Amino acid sequence: MSGWDARLAWRTFNLNWFPIGALGAALLLAIAWTDFSLEPIAFGLAAAVAFVLALIAYAHALVRAEAADPKLIFWLGTTAQVILVTAIVGPLSYIANALNWPLQDQALLLIDRAMGLDPEPIAAFVSNHEWLAKCFDIGYGFIKWPLLGIPIILAMTLRLIRLQQFILALNIALAVTIVISTFVPAIGTYYGLNLSPPEKFPLINSSVYAAQLRDILSLRDGSLRQLELFKLAGIVSFPSFHAASAVLYMWALWPIRSVRSATIGINALMIAATPVIGAHYVIDVIGGIALAAGSILLAKHLFRILASRNAAVAEASSSAKTIPQLVFGQS
Repeated sequence: MSGWDARLAWRTFNLNWFPIGALGAALLLAIAWTDFSLEPIAFGLAAAVAFVLALIAYAHALVRAEAADPKLIFWLGTTAQVILVTAIVGPLSYIANALNWPLQDQALLLIDRAMGLDPEPIAAFVSNHEWLAKCFDIGYGFIKWPLLGIPIILAMTLRLIRLQQFILALNIALAVTIVISTFVPAIGTYYGLNLSPPEKFPLINSSVYAAQLRDILSLRDGSLRQLELFKLAGIVSFPSFHAASAVLYMWALWPIRSVRSATIGINALMIAATPVIGAHYVIDVIGGIALAAGSILLAKHLFRILASRNAAVAEASSSAKTIPQLVFGQS
């Protein structure tokens, strides 16, 4: 990796705090203007962990100067960003859902059926194959671990620019998801089909659906206003962020040949599991994939703009020694 690439990655890393800050400000304003409250211990713990990791990254960059290790800086720094943004968007999605826009389950179900992809036969097929139901249950839970693993892998392999593009695309996708889900709320396929999954499909783990059904109904009737971070469920139906995450993860790790096949397999399984375990409509999955693709394209476009400006600034101030130059030993 060249010094110019490292400086560009460092500048992008710093700029990636701005969308996180904007989402955080939106959460604070929403809590101030509504009757919601945020349980402070869990959220404070997540924020404290993110703060400590970011502090270590910046302290290492400034104190170690020319001896600073970019792998450590970007691993800890981007992990802090991931922890903080995910801690913010969870409560924010709950507040957005409480605006009580009309549920769109019947509209989404109609779209699925128009495509010839009725969710009931799909769930029935999975329920009739116990091994498939178990695989889907495992696959659906893969959304969490890549968020922590990708910063490690990309930082250790010095794919620093790819890492910053991933964080930017993730921030864009999360922000757009919150906005869209506000106006297209839905509970899930089993609600739209008016059936009980434990009775109809006993081999399918429906605990995810049960949690989102409970919380969405409680949000809409006003009985849920105390938000506890570690107890929040995934309540966004359209677009599916499981599907969006899978595409983002595959794109992020695509340059690493040693993990490419495993990444494709794991995330393909997560996408396949989304309509069944997550009770998502197929159009939710399509929307999530389109969202991820758009977020990646936008992130790359914004990055190209930043790269061109960074080159101009570097040429104009080549004699100045900036913080990124100190971090990566550039004279």
